[in-house]
Amino acid sequence: RPPRRRPLRLPAGPGGVRILGIDPGLARVGYGVIDVEGRSAAGGGHQRLLDCGMIRTEPGRSDGDRMVEIARDLRVIVRRWRPQLAAVEKFFFYRSSTTIAVVQARGVVMMTLARFAVPVVEFPPMQIKLALAGSGHAEKDEVLAAVMRELNLEHPPRPDDAADALAVALTGWFQR
Repeated sequence: RPPRRRPLRLPAGPGGVRILGIDPGLARVGYGVIDVEGRSAAGGGHQRLLDCGMIRTEPGRSDGDRMVEIARDLRVIVRRWRPQLAAVEKFFFYRSSTTIAVVQARGVVMMTLARFAVPVVEFPPMQIKLALAGSGHAEKDEVLAAVMRELNLEHPPRPDDAADALAVALTGWFQR
């Protein structure tokens, strides 16, 4: 039986929480790291962007190799930023040839976070849109505008997968 890992401790400010947002996929995994301080977003909290980006895997490689790459790169991100919480977008099943591979990649994300004892909250796309833009049917640009407003950004985060991951991270804060 493997030893239990202790949860990572946050190097954020007093009362602060570091949140890693993840937008899972096989070809692209968006990630965003934010620090938040205060009681809650509605109660005068302050959110600050630390990092965002994308884990990209090569389409010509086997699914297994791509998942190993996702796990490896995510481990680097978790070790660097030491999040106290991870917020992950839930996947809804669509009739698509990539559905199984995306679900498998999401499983790799969940396993990697569990190995580091990072607590995880999950949100479906409609809940993320509702939390940020006030409507579960909000358009992508409305959610992006909310991310920019909440993180006080002058320019949209790039790539889009990173912006989506920041929306997931903010939802993790708003819904806690």
